[in-house]
Amino acid sequence: MGWYHLFYQYNPDSAVWGNITWAHAVSRDLIQWLYLPIALFPDSWFDINGVWSGSATLLPDGKIMMLYTGDTNQHVQVQNLAYPANLSDPLLLDWVKHAGNPILAPPLGIGSKDFRDPTTAWIGPDEKWRVIVGSKVNRTGLSLVYKTKDFTHFELNDHYLHQVPGTGMWECVDFYPVSINKLNGLDTSVNGPGVKHVLKASLDDTKEDYFSLGTYFIENDTWVPDTPNADVGIGLKLDYGRYYASKTFYDQHKQRRILWGWINESDSETADLKKGWASLQTIPRTVVFDQKTGTNLLQWPVEEVESLRLSNAIFEGIVVKPGSVVPLDIGPATQLDIFAEFEIELLASEGVEKDVGCGGGAHERSALGPFGILAIADDQLSELTPIYFRLSSTAIGTSTTFFCVDETRSSKAPDVSKLVHGSKVPVLSDERLSMRILVDHSIIESFGQGGRTVISSRVYPTEAIYGAARLFLFNNATGINIKVSLTVWQLNSAFIRPFPFDQSQ
Repeated sequence: MGWYHLFYQYNPDSAVWGNITWAHAVSRDLIQWLYLPIALFPDSWFDINGVWSGSATLLPDGKIMMLYTGDTNQHVQVQNLAYPANLSDPLLLDWVKHAGNPILAPPLGIGSKDFRDPTTAWIGPDEKWRVIVGSKVNRTGLSLVYKTKDFTHFELNDHYLHQVPGTGMWECVDFYPVSINKLNGLDTSVNGPGVKHVLKASLDDTKEDYFSLGTYFIENDTWVPDTPNADVGIGLKLDYGRYYASKTFYDQHKQRRILWGWINESDSETADLKKGWASLQTIPRTVVFDQKTGTNLLQWPVEEVESLRLSNAIFEGIVVKPGSVVPLDIGPATQLDIFAEFEIELLASEGVEKDVGCGGGAHERSALGPFGILAIADDQLSELTPIYFRLSSTAIGTSTTFFCVDETRSSKAPDVSKLVHGSKVPVLSDERLSMRILVDHSIIESFGQGGRTVISSRVYPTEAIYGAARLFLFNNATGINIKVSLTVWQLNSAFIRPFPFDQSQ
């Protein structure tokens, strides 16, 4: 009925973890959000210690089934069912917990605290719905498969959907199809030719989100990765920065799959209490299969974020010489949407770098990098956050290219985590190096090569704030010039309104 709904873990009493409820917000465009009353409180024995993560399933008849993990009065993780009290209410303000909760308890062999985060369900040819739940056995992370016809009575499969030794507890598991030859998203129940399935798990041990592409076999509800040595938990990450507990949903109106991710704070709990809030969601991203590489996903900010764009500045062919920093005259640089492309001019004989990586940060110079953008910087460069590339060779398409973010000089504040994030990013021979960066005060979301590698960063500048924030290009390589073309948009702030509000707006 025209509204996107987001439910999220929330402590109404403090900016620290505890007393977890399900808060509720709605939006017409995924950008401007309206707060609604809390949807689910921890007020029953089966969730008295927390209403934890879960997922919604929209049935063909319009009913909505919400499965969520509850932490019981005995600290046992169980799965519960809730549904809207009034399906004709477009805001879905009131929710009812199923009288027969819990509907699932930890099965034999699964620990009482190792059973959580049910997924959106998908239906098979036997007209039974499937749901997976994250778990582990010893140090083997795994996903349990349950089948149901009515969402109140479930049967456990004899085998797991998938398991990976050594990865520990799988939280916030996600499982969905992607088209290998089209750019539209797919309903969660789609399977067959032209489809791969993404299995994703949030690793409790490391607080990182890993995924792998593979094949789902509906006849026995198993999934096999395309590349075993890039399996879940040992291969690709959804995001190489501060990012966790992500979840996708299928937007049937725009035929796209949208990814949400949670980002916690990297400053101290004392600072969180002082400012009165902690943690946020990324800007929603579309997710599609990378048809060029055949081994990646592409993540990209939803098109609606462009509605926040204000004035823009266009820069063509700026040459940045080795060791140079070039200021960009764009005005305040705290809320920006940046798209940049880079060309490389070799200054000597063919350069080849060994042990290419992000290194200890953007200050470490080599022949072929680093180079890129300095975001949220002050005029004196006493605070700055570099987003950069480093290459192993100037022969694009054959070189190893790293895409990185350096937080080590992002803030003078002493109680802030300041790390160097990054990973390899595939670059094909017919492609230019490119990045898109969304800047919003304390968060920077960086997308390398169309979203093959994504890095979310939290920064807490003390000098480079508001009107003092600036944007620069830099080249710390010793053996190349770079030529940069970029467009920079100033971004408006999104509004967030409390309940009640005018539903017609």
